[in-house]
Amino acid sequence: MPGAITKPYEQRSRFEEKVARTLTNPKGETRVQNARTPLHLLNGTITPAGQHFVVAQSGAPDIDPAKHRIAIHGLVKQPLVFTLEALARYPMVTRTTFIECGGNSAPLFSPTPMQGNLQALHGLVSCSEWTGVLLSTLLEETGIDPKAKWLIAEGADAPTLTRSVPLKKGLADAMIALYQNGERLMPANGYPARLLLPGWEGNMSIKWLRRIKLTDAPGMTFPETKTYSQLLPNGKAYQFYFIQEVKSFITHPSPDLKMSGPGFYEISGLAFSGDGKIARVMVSADGGKSWAEAALQEPVLDKSFTRFRLPWRWDGSPAILQSRAWDDQGNVQPTRAEFVAARGELKAPLSLAAFPNQHFNAITSWGIEANGEIKHVYA
Repeated sequence: MPGAITKPYEQRSRFEEKVARTLTNPKGETRVQNARTPLHLLNGTITPAGQHFVVAQSGAPDIDPAKHRIAIHGLVKQPLVFTLEALARYPMVTRTTFIECGGNSAPLFSPTPMQGNLQALHGLVSCSEWTGVLLSTLLEETGIDPKAKWLIAEGADAPTLTRSVPLKKGLADAMIALYQNGERLMPANGYPARLLLPGWEGNMSIKWLRRIKLTDAPGMTFPETKTYSQLLPNGKAYQFYFIQEVKSFITHPSPDLKMSGPGFYEISGLAFSGDGKIARVMVSADGGKSWAEAALQEPVLDKSFTRFRLPWRWDGSPAILQSRAWDDQGNVQPTRAEFVAARGELKAPLSLAAFPNQHFNAITSWGIEANGEIKHVYA
């Protein structure tokens, strides 16, 4: 029979509608809106733009790109204001990199394993191909005052989310991103322009970017003095702790993906590091008693998702799956015991959406029962 009419913008099959982000504020109330990526239902390393995770303090503003402006001022020799049309004339670069919320995986700070699927526990991280203008190109044009050590980036959302960034990072690999996976940014991911800081906590990659001010000191803004200052067991806090450390987790099998009986399976997952490239991923099926090295799917890119794969024959008995990653800078993903000793844990479990802690990167364990059910466990 004749097929469906081709649409101006292709839509996915109606049979794939269940592959969707979960929302913490589906009614759009005037508060934080989160959308978690269904990584357990995706494959490869690139996250579709429409499935990219979102943390928005008050929703996505409706910005007319023809009216939008980005100002660079402060400790510069020549303050400049850029239109989107002007930015489009500059040389552009493309890089593939992940963005992860500083609070991703925070439920694992619970003293007992919170039950949820991969999306609920680790769904605030995604990876895309980003295209835009290097910030260093624009700063070179404005000229940098020798006294400048920091830049303060501000968004055009209602609460004007503002973060301080060391100027060194701005000159190294920061980008004003205009495109995501080949098309213009999605509104909730910063349309028409966002700051992109590869490998650093997601809230610093300011969306709906409208202003960058060069300064001689950090701005000590509300997000960086309260929300994103990680408290430690010794009573101190990471005031400015930017890098998303080396991390991995198994996406298949995982909770909500019940095993259909003994036999051959592929253990697959994602590894990434804000410090560099993934060098090695080891996988265990017995809770860390023995390990096998997984194959890394090419290309293995800097500060990007790396897909790992390992064939496994399940004999139907209980098992505990784990993955552990190393990057090319020598950093290794800690065990949960090592992590808790250094960073602490909460005294009592909270709801999946209520954890204030940041930067969890320890090993995740999936317990497989004889009936094929998979649960989050500590091992």
